[in-house]
Amino acid sequence: MSAAVPELKQISRVEAMRLGPGWSHSCHAMLYAANPGQLFGRIPMRFSVLMQMRFDGLLGFPGGFVDRRFWSLEDGLNRVLGLGLGCLRLTEADYLSSHLTEGPHRVVAHLYARQLTLEQLHAVEISAVHSRDHGLEVGPLPGPRPPPRGLALALQRWVLGLVRVPLYTQKDRVGGFPNFLSNAFISTAKYQLLFALKVLNMMPEEKLAEAVAAATEKQKKALEKLLPSSS
Repeated sequence: MSAAVPELKQISRVEAMRLGPGWSHSCHAMLYAANPGQLFGRIPMRFSVLMQMRFDGLLGFPGGFVDRRFWSLEDGLNRVLGLGLGCLRLTEADYLSSHLTEGPHRVVAHLYARQLTLEQLHAVEISAVHSRDHGLEVGPLPGPRPPPRGLALALQRWVLGLVRVPLYTQKDRVGGFPNFLSNAFISTAKYQLLFALKVLNMMPEEKLAEAVAAATEKQKKALEKLLPSSS
């Protein structure tokens, strides 16, 4: 992807399902819609993509960990989404990718993507805002029986609200998408966002590279201002 966003090893869904019990599975969903609107009447919006602000101030996609002992990837993901996004259900047809994460924990990150109409996307936003636990900690999954031991923690979500990704760059070459990329993201979320925008042809690869470079330069300058001068 770039030096600022390290490449992650991609594997197939079949390969991911063959991984042993020492691996954890996280499933997240990217919901998006074509957006014909223009910012200030002149900057094309192109698409609206939903992400969420987590309790820890990090950006990510809706979803969470799925315990493969009890649920399929899709069933586990839909149970998490149902807590905050209403009746929306994803299927294996929405599967986009699986990547192995870096670090001491053995996690395979699965991403699903579903294109909605702009009206449907707005309905998801409204449903999330009016959900009972919007902005609060969401506990064990509802249902006729308590979830198996260990599953409740794996499927908890802590979400402060949904946000739309600004998929445009203003004339200063920083406003919009580059500024958004300057935020902090959880785990693989930033890589998954860039990967999905590329493979779904939602943004040209050169524009993605320019936005990443601009965001990296902005972060570098901000860090230089914070650090005391060596002279």
